[in-house]
Amino acid sequence: MNEEYAVKGGHPLVGDVVVSGAKNAALGIIAAAAMADEPVTIENLPYVSDIKVLVQAIQAIGAVVTWHDMHTVTIDGSTISNFCVDNEYIRKIRASYYLLGALLGKHRSVEVAFPGGCNIGSRPIDQHIKGFEALGARVNIAHGMIAVRADDLNGCHIYFDVSSVGATINIMLAASLSKGKTILENVAKEPHVVDVANFLNSMGAKVKGAGTDVIRIEGVERLHGATYSIIPDMIEAGTYMVAAAATKGDVLIKNVIPKHLEAISAKLVEIGCEVEEFDDAVRVIAKKRLGHTHVKTLPYPGFPTDMQPQITTLLAISEGTSVVTESIFENRFKFTDELARMGSVIKIEGNTAIVDGVSGLTGAKMLAPDLRAGAALVIAALSGEGVSEIRNIEFIERGYETFDVKLSALGADIKKIPVDDENELRKFILKAV
Repeated sequence: MNEEYAVKGGHPLVGDVVVSGAKNAALGIIAAAAMADEPVTIENLPYVSDIKVLVQAIQAIGAVVTWHDMHTVTIDGSTISNFCVDNEYIRKIRASYYLLGALLGKHRSVEVAFPGGCNIGSRPIDQHIKGFEALGARVNIAHGMIAVRADDLNGCHIYFDVSSVGATINIMLAASLSKGKTILENVAKEPHVVDVANFLNSMGAKVKGAGTDVIRIEGVERLHGATYSIIPDMIEAGTYMVAAAATKGDVLIKNVIPKHLEAISAKLVEIGCEVEEFDDAVRVIAKKRLGHTHVKTLPYPGFPTDMQPQITTLLAISEGTSVVTESIFENRFKFTDELARMGSVIKIEGNTAIVDGVSGLTGAKMLAPDLRAGAALVIAALSGEGVSEIRNIEFIERGYETFDVKLSALGADIKKIPVDDENELRKFILKAV
């Protein structure tokens, strides 16, 4: 059944929210778990559709999977006997490519459906291929499948042309079970790269330097069982931080690593928010209309591209003219067409958005074009006047666990209703008035 979010704006978000485990770390970690010779237990998993699809994919090729609760799973990859990963669901997620590195490392042979994911611009896998070939693998792409095979994998020196999270994780996986030493340079430094490296090490891998420009890996013969808890999701946390600011709210965001949020916190402070940091929480308070700024997305520790739609939406209702430059993905401003339905004034010039802040937005019917843009449209609806409908929420549910439930607990007027169900929409509007 197709569902949408109905949102009545104008309520400040107030209270506490607990952030789930990091989706982007969990995807790499689930793939890595398939490399162990013994069962591996993963805790603090976010219960979102991307995670469920990847777990089902490794189950389909022979792994034994036991869910203990919504956030804890045990994976035994020692029973994997089929090295071809393909179904209609796996083609929809980007992280399917992590199974290339994992199964190449463990079994020297793998075939995976070409990765999908959100249409936010060109996301080539040339750096992944370059890394696999440097380790000694042969790569063939045909009929929508990527096949990677090797007689053996040998450690080597790889310099990435661009800093790529996916390629860094993928080559790290394969190199962990290669022979000899591998040195990776110009790597991604994101917290989820570090988390995957820590997880590999908990299974007996020898990975050093994750979080810096150079990662050194000494290949081992096998990986053993482990129990590991995933880091909190910095993008989910950042989304609630911006939602608090946009609604002139006061929200304590729990289960976070404040250091991971520094680029987001700094921008919020710059435009007039109060941000308090605690050991494992941040509090965002906005008492007045916020000001303007310039934002440029950059690899970590810069401002994350996955937070660009959210901050652009906030600046659309802030005072003055802001400039947002998207340096990671070239197709990430599509959502501004939807925001325009609510009365925003945003001009796109290439990879730059010139945002003229308006005093307020009004409710509209909108389509979420991708995961983070979908969350941004919800923030816009929460801050606006009147009722909004947001469709394509399956994008949002790929990366946000019980988004509507968590927002409701903070005082948001939001409800999931069937698409085109006029009765349910009327009931919501009457209740929301």
